[in-house]
Amino acid sequence: MSYSFSVTESSVFTITHARHIAAKVATDLKRFQRYYGWPGDVLINAFEKEVIALMKAGYLETVWYGFKRGGCWIEPTLKYTARDLYGESTDDDPGRILRRADISGASFSSFLTYSAAWYDLTPSARDAFEKNLPFRRTAAPEPGVSGYMLPDRTYSSGSRALDRASVRSF
Repeated sequence: MSYSFSVTESSVFTITHARHIAAKVATDLKRFQRYYGWPGDVLINAFEKEVIALMKAGYLETVWYGFKRGGCWIEPTLKYTARDLYGESTDDDPGRILRRADISGASFSSFLTYSAAWYDLTPSARDAFEKNLPFRRTAAPEPGVSGYMLPDRTYSSGSRALDRASVRSF
């Protein structure tokens, strides 16, 4: 007599999953606001809606939020990188935003890159999708980093995750 055993795993990424992840990003941004005065509530809400829409559709590659000085990201900037989970289940709590970093002469900014799925869309499909986002981003070269990136959190739900890394000074 022989026996066999198999396991099938299926996961659909829903708007609820996207909201769960985006809420953690928004919490990080609220801590920026508390410690550094930026961004404002309206901008935080817009960033959260943008992350929800892009994560749900699978169009987000990376998004940066933080401070730039001299064209480079400085502490306490955060970079989020989207990825599929492939069976992992890490879902950290938001937080551990660096306090009291020197942001003198710096300005708050954000930079986003799209996934390959975005570029598979026709220009008219991209335009139609962007019309539903809270704002339109303009093309620009990706800023450099003044320091190094320290991976520190993973926010996940359903079948996707955002890996977070923080800019740190040398």
